[in-house]
Amino acid sequence: MMMRQSNMHQSSFLAFLLYTVVSTSQCNAGWIDPDTPEEFLSTSAHFEKDTREYELVFSDEFEQDGRSFEDGADPRWTAIDKNDYTNEALHFYKPENVQTTNGVLNITTTQKSNKYKAFDEDKHKYYADAKHIQSGMVQGWNKFCLTGGIIEFNAKLPGDPKTGGLWPALWMLGNLARATYVGSSNFIWPYSYDECDETNRHSQQISACSKVGHYSMKPGLGRGSPEIDILEAMMGSPEKLPSTNVTRPYFSTSLQIAPGVEKNRPMMGKLPKKGHWYEDVEYGSYNGNKTQLNPFFYGVKLEHKPKQYTYQSDAVSANTHVGKDFFEHLHQYRVEWEPPKKDGTGGYLKWFLDGQFLFGVNGDTLKLTNTKIPDEPMYLLMNTAVASSWGFPKPCPEGCKCTCYECGNPECTCGLPDGFCENFPASFEIDYIRAYQAKNDPKQNVGCSTVDRPTDRFIKGHKKNYMNTEEGQKEPLLPVRRGGAYCIKDTHCGYPTKGRCLASKCVCEEAFTGPRCLSHFGFDDNPPPPEDLEVSRYEFFPAFTTMLIFAGVAFIAFMGLFVIRRRRDVEKYDSLPTNHGSPLSGGMVQVMQQPNAGNGSYQREGGAPFNPMGAVEQKTVTYCVIDQRMVS
Repeated sequence: MMMRQSNMHQSSFLAFLLYTVVSTSQCNAGWIDPDTPEEFLSTSAHFEKDTREYELVFSDEFEQDGRSFEDGADPRWTAIDKNDYTNEALHFYKPENVQTTNGVLNITTTQKSNKYKAFDEDKHKYYADAKHIQSGMVQGWNKFCLTGGIIEFNAKLPGDPKTGGLWPALWMLGNLARATYVGSSNFIWPYSYDECDETNRHSQQISACSKVGHYSMKPGLGRGSPEIDILEAMMGSPEKLPSTNVTRPYFSTSLQIAPGVEKNRPMMGKLPKKGHWYEDVEYGSYNGNKTQLNPFFYGVKLEHKPKQYTYQSDAVSANTHVGKDFFEHLHQYRVEWEPPKKDGTGGYLKWFLDGQFLFGVNGDTLKLTNTKIPDEPMYLLMNTAVASSWGFPKPCPEGCKCTCYECGNPECTCGLPDGFCENFPASFEIDYIRAYQAKNDPKQNVGCSTVDRPTDRFIKGHKKNYMNTEEGQKEPLLPVRRGGAYCIKDTHCGYPTKGRCLASKCVCEEAFTGPRCLSHFGFDDNPPPPEDLEVSRYEFFPAFTTMLIFAGVAFIAFMGLFVIRRRRDVEKYDSLPTNHGSPLSGGMVQVMQQPNAGNGSYQREGGAPFNPMGAVEQKTVTYCVIDQRMVS
């Protein structure tokens, strides 16, 4: 036993020494997986005009089998456990569908029913519903984020390339919105806009028109959550498609932004008219297959009431055909992201497949809507969705209602793609993820809440929007557990280098964490200082100061009048007869004990009937003050 522990500590020391060597050789090593081979600690851009040296700032090689990703299990990732309400989704996300096996992250999609509480938007009531596909989504929200750099995935696509219905995706999202938590994305996603425009002021929650910086936000700076799609794969039969030479299977690469083009928008399935869509985009090819504009998705209109809160988003998107090999072997998907200058100009996004250029969007391309290349901290996501809006028969087949989709149910199979029910289980395999940033470039940095683009206080101030309160969730993310999982033998805890089993519980060694000690630590090397509660200087000069003084004087005057009035009322009550007159009824006693019962406060308004306790019949009007705007 002592020999085993001695060897254990020697192995742990060697692992920690390797971790330390990697850490000290890198400026930003807190997120680097020590399993990353040394030759990949740096890279160069595929874009020939970018000659900068790039260093690794994040990696996950997924070499350790048995890792799990439920909330609180991993420092890098969270596999969500919830229903997906977006995009006509037919799946339910469960952490058990995400794990590491054979040196890859495996997101498995299966046929399995899940009951959940659904909400009827028309009746405004909850009701019991069920979904019959179970899948996985892994997100790095509020854990690891970066602004700018090179992001690279090595992955194999799931399922049969000729069968539609699966929707595997590798993508990025601004940290101010959490994917599938629609409360967090309303009026935030996918804004990438820093202009003061009254047309969009209501629909962009963090607007450049704001003269006051709430939640540590800078006044006059528009914020949002843009989306960068590195891969969204569409499978299905290879017939000719309208307005393009790209056939299925293909995958899309996209930038999604808001506000979007409002007038003369292109129709789905048709090419845009010249001058009415984004121009000066760049198209490449893969092994002779040309990348072309995606005519099937130009963005969505997000409708809200009242009408001024409705806004349009745009998708600047391109499609590239892929073959059967992409479903049998790993391929490399990369995006090179250069953020704009401080004034919002410049910057670019360039997508590559196995080192070959596919698609590019430059800052000048976005002048059509005055949007900009993203400069928000963005996190990484991997998932396989199933949605009736993606790869399913459109329009609905004749004689089919398309109101339900369930394998094995005769009433619900007519709207399914051919071969759909035989396409499970389907495994989306990710071999590694690596992120690099240019050395000594202040525009590129790591962190989910940075000095220039803070998010921490905003998220804490709206935390209910980032969690599933219907299921009793009290915090958006649980702290990562370090050890403590039940075990029988040391190998259950990553022995000999990561942990061991003591008293039936895993105990982690240095540099390892998670319930079973199977994950490497992950942390920001240079986290920003805490976001202190600051008050902008704009709040005090000159109008706000005057308003504050006036409000103080008015409050003092009101309290003085209130005290005088109460004293008069008390004198009246003292003079009421107690023996010879009518005694106070039980109802009056109840009023005296509970003035304005059920409300706890009151206001006096002219013309209202007098109440024996000095209260009045109450009329309540609720207002929300937003940057000096009064909204009823």
